[in-house]
Amino acid sequence: MTTNIQGKVVAITGASSGIGEATARLLAQQGAKVVLGARRQERLEVLAKELTAAGGEARVRAVDVTKREDVEGFVRFTVEQFGRLDVLINNAGVMPLSLLEKLKVDEWDRMIDVNIRGVLHGIAAALPVMKRQKSGQVINLSSIGGHAVSPTAAVYCATKFAVMAISEGLRQEVGGDIRVTVISPGVTTSELAESISDSNARDVMREFRKVAIPADAVARSIAYAISQPADVDVSEIIIRPTASPY
Repeated sequence: MTTNIQGKVVAITGASSGIGEATARLLAQQGAKVVLGARRQERLEVLAKELTAAGGEARVRAVDVTKREDVEGFVRFTVEQFGRLDVLINNAGVMPLSLLEKLKVDEWDRMIDVNIRGVLHGIAAALPVMKRQKSGQVINLSSIGGHAVSPTAAVYCATKFAVMAISEGLRQEVGGDIRVTVISPGVTTSELAESISDSNARDVMREFRKVAIPADAVARSIAYAISQPADVDVSEIIIRPTASPY
């Protein structure tokens, strides 16, 4: 199938599971050259082999988005492999929910490091490349939590509100040649809930996730944004289960 995705070089963080993995599968199927990044390199290797066996093009690079030098290396590797970077998908994220009174400060710091600094590191690495190319697209994963706050999710929601603000600021600043898209999924099948250490918050989330949409539903929204003509910027997509009240 010939689409505006075919031949594009797409780098994806958090590609070892969930939305990142589903997006890699879909984009590779549609002809993109995908570069898979995550901390769990062994999972990336398995995924890359599957994509290659199905006729796709995929490369692997371990990356910890909390480390700026890692993300710079990830983008540099992408350009070395394929000569350019058309799309960066800042997808890596964590969600260890808990009431603020539990004082899980280390978990707050982790969310800030991954969900905010990780996105900023991606932008810092990709923007110079895209400026030189005079083209590119940055896709940042926010959340429905970037639009409304709920108990146990104050810090998580704060990080996702930040992603919304950063994305909008970037869109206004770059203009013209570079597109910026923010995707805000509602409850989606993923491993995010496994990072919740607080038992009460974990139980609530398990109940909430009974209406979760599959990760490939979010992948399709990402593919939609990428597939538009260069002069069309899909700035924001909210995608959630029909049955979800949030």
